[in-house]
Amino acid sequence: MAIKPRNKRDLQFNMASFSDLVFLLLIFFMLTSTLVAPNAIKLLLPQSNSRTMATQTVTVYINERMDYFVGETPVSLNRLESVIDDRLKGEIKASIVLRSDQTVPVQYVVNVIDAVNNINNKYNTKHKVILATRPNR
Repeated sequence: MAIKPRNKRDLQFNMASFSDLVFLLLIFFMLTSTLVAPNAIKLLLPQSNSRTMATQTVTVYINERMDYFVGETPVSLNRLESVIDDRLKGEIKASIVLRSDQTVPVQYVVNVIDAVNNINNKYNTKHKVILATRPNR
C-alpha cells in the first residue's frame, strides 16, 4: 500500500529570478564604472566654453610639477618626441590629447606641440595636438 503525498514536488528549475539578479548586477556595474575617473594622473585642467571631441590616439599629461607622461609612463623632455613617435607608428592623421594642469607654464605645452610638429615634418604626417579642458560651470 503506497501512500501518496498531497503536495507534489516540482522538479523544474525556474531561471527567472536569476535573470533578474543578473540584470541588477549589470546595472550596478554600469553605474559604478562611470564614476571611476578616466584619468590616472590627477590634474586640474583649465576651463573653457568650447567643446571639441576627437578620438585620441595618444594622451600626454603634464602635472603641476612639470613632469611629462605619455599614457601613464613618465618621460623626460629629451625622450618625449621619440616616445610619442613610437606610439604613433603607422598613423598618418592622429590626435594627441594634451592634458596639462592649469598651473603649468605655456612653454611646457609648446614643448609637446613642437615634438609633434617635428614628427609631422619628419614623416610628412598630419598629427594634431588638442588641449583638454574642463567645462565652465
